[in-house]
Amino acid sequence: MTAPPQFTIDQTLCFSLYSASIAVTRAYKPLLDELGITYPQYLVLQVLWERGEDTIGGIASRLALESSTVTPLVKRLEQSGLLTRRRNPDDEREVLVTLTPSGIEMQAKSACLGELLFKAAGLPVADLVALNSGVRNFRDSVAAFAATKTPDD
Repeated sequence: MTAPPQFTIDQTLCFSLYSASIAVTRAYKPLLDELGITYPQYLVLQVLWERGEDTIGGIASRLALESSTVTPLVKRLEQSGLLTRRRNPDDEREVLVTLTPSGIEMQAKSACLGELLFKAAGLPVADLVALNSGVRNFRDSVAAFAATKTPDD
């Protein structure tokens, strides 16, 4: 009987994705520090720049997070004057989140983050676009697979 093949940690896709995420976050950190926001707060702002206004639940869903994780991020961004929260008049259970003028301005101020990533990668834009598409497809496939699994599988 032969032993299963042994892989180094660098040969595992899960570690490559995990460590790439850490590398991006570290590259962004000095610029985010200058802007006075964290990476998770930046992601919340990204959703609002994309959608204009959303609920806490909608933001959480878009980021694949729990509402209980998003709520403190939104509260800190509100304290920073970047967004506002209010109850949805049509459904009091929902909290609507809207960008302030400062939150809208933050989009232009943070544009340098994308430029930094392109520069740091040292790859042609077409390669980065293809990589992003492949990673999204991989993420969606794994998420769909995980959603169909039960603890007994």
